[in-house]
Amino acid sequence: MKILELLKNNSPNLSFEVFPPKTEASFESVKNAAMEIAKLRPSFMSVTYGAGGGTSKYTLDIAKDIKELHGVPTVAHLTCVSSTRETVRERIAEIKAAGITNIMALRGDIPAGLENADRSSWDYRHAVELVRELREADSSFCIGGACYPEIHPESVNRSDDIKYLKEKVDAGCDFLTTQMFFDNNLLYSFLYKIREAGITVPVIPGIMPITNANQVDRAIKLSSSHVPQRFKSLVDKFGSDPEAMKQAGIAYATDQIIDLYANGINLVHVYSMNKPDVAGKIQSNLSAIIKK
Repeated sequence: MKILELLKNNSPNLSFEVFPPKTEASFESVKNAAMEIAKLRPSFMSVTYGAGGGTSKYTLDIAKDIKELHGVPTVAHLTCVSSTRETVRERIAEIKAAGITNIMALRGDIPAGLENADRSSWDYRHAVELVRELREADSSFCIGGACYPEIHPESVNRSDDIKYLKEKVDAGCDFLTTQMFFDNNLLYSFLYKIREAGITVPVIPGIMPITNANQVDRAIKLSSSHVPQRFKSLVDKFGSDPEAMKQAGIAYATDQIIDLYANGINLVHVYSMNKPDVAGKIQSNLSAIIKK
């Protein structure tokens, strides 16, 4: 099933993201975690893709098993930065052969050691180039793109950020998924601004449950997220007690999701960090709302 079809559902829905293993040695444990989350029967699951395509095989293997063994619609991530056009076209062909029709088209993180490299000769420098490639390769693909409620870390300002986002949507993105955020008001403001700019595709909010105090700095670094005082107080109070922090982090994420549903958002994507217990608890907290 295509994500666009799911987005037509007017009742509250929940989806989860998982990531593939970094090495073959950890494949089974990571796959098992992903399958446990799939057993929750979320609306869909997305499987991420390592920088430079290092885990591309695992991405596809896990995405196929989620779809074929559990009947859960899947989104396979695909990144393009520093990849050749030939490599990307091979990946697209593999995704198509696997029967996966939903693709999250991303630039991806710049691989370590190439941060200051001359990118002028690269086949792909921006996600918009990958979106065009996918749309030309198969018009039936349902293509997703990323967006930042708090502005992309590399953007000069909000105006430029929205301009480039619109270029990506106009190139063929069917829907957008946001980077994590911890203040829903930032999302609501972002939605108003992009709609005003003529970006009308559906936007799926991405929520990350912070269940370990050590995750906070990394999450902020990855997304440049504003951390509201309410969340800082939570970490200050419970961060030294792992079980308390886990419970508080799940509660905070649950509260965010409920507020999103109450304000007309019908599909929320949870960055599960491959933790079936966390995914299960969030779904359980919302059971009467999402009817699961």
